Amino acid sequence: MIRSKLPRPSALTRPTLLGLLGLLVFGLGAEATAGEARTRVILNGVPTPVVFNDGDSFRVLSGPMSGAKARLSGFNTLESHGAVHQWGDWTTKELYVVAKLATYFARDNIWTCTTDGKTDGYGRMLVLCPELAKEQVRRGYAHAMSIDDTPADAALLAAQREAIAARRGIWAHGVPEYVLTSLHSIEEDTDGKGVYNRLVSSADGHSIKWRHRTRYEECENVCHRVFKVDDAKVAAVIARLQAEQPALIEGLGEADLRAVVQGFARHNYVTTPAPADRQDPLQALLRGWADAGAFGERSPQPESCMIHVDFKRRFGGARAVCLR
Repeated sequence: MIRSKLPRPSALTRPTLLGLLGLLVFGLGAEATAGEARTRVILNGVPTPVVFNDGDSFRVLSGPMSGAKARLSGFNTLESHGAVHQWGDWTTKELYVVAKLATYFARDNIWTCTTDGKTDGYGRMLVLCPELAKEQVRRGYAHAMSIDDTPADAALLAAQREAIAARRGIWAHGVPEYVLTSLHSIEEDTDGKGVYNRLVSSADGHSIKWRHRTRYEECENVCHRVFKVDDAKVAAVIARLQAEQPALIEGLGEADLRAVVQGFARHNYVTTPAPADRQDPLQALLRGWADAGAFGERSPQPESCMIHVDFKRRFGGARAVCLR
């Protein structure tokens, strides 16, 4: 049952957001000392008390899974540890308010969820809460997401298209082609293979792993950048691929090949609809051609940005200055 007491997503004007920001700073922030905000979910058929850390994760308080940390599958809410996201005409503080609204919406209702016990890369139990996922996305408090280059859940994508058309929540002041959802600095590399940041398509929810070996400074603003596309250059690159690299583009029809090359020209990544086993070699090839001028002069512009703060510096008395 959904019984939200929060403002309607369509009512999130800038004055409303500023008022809510004041509540976050002077009122709702008091919950940290007033005790945990408990919510009940029906987890595998069992009423279970939990604490929602944000709009897409919770910690189980008691029962057979007591202590387990859960990550909800199929969607993503913005980081709620501080004002760190920015795109379009949004300010970081305004998107921070929307991230907090996602948290309070999750806490304000009872959700039916299931899990098979599988975990993600952080050891969190993966949980499906279909109605919560759909409502978070429909209200514009979250975006649909898969963890690879396959599209997100069709029902969630339909809800997202509705939210974008109505300019709800995070889509009210701009719709980036890719949302930058996470940052990892090179010191987090534990196996010598580098690290990656995650980009998620606002069109179909697929993910790109932005691999790098960069050390980010605390509070550094990191942006995914986009390039202006020269259609004539794209056509020339397509013709060159067809002539010189037929094996690398085998099976891609004209429309898919154009989508791949145009996508690279704009974002500097090769992703779907290119086959997964050919994305990296095709990307390496096209980057070499781009460096040699095949796409013309390239002047990137920031699209979706995020402020980097190490996990250990996001909470408590040791919080980074930019989060205070």
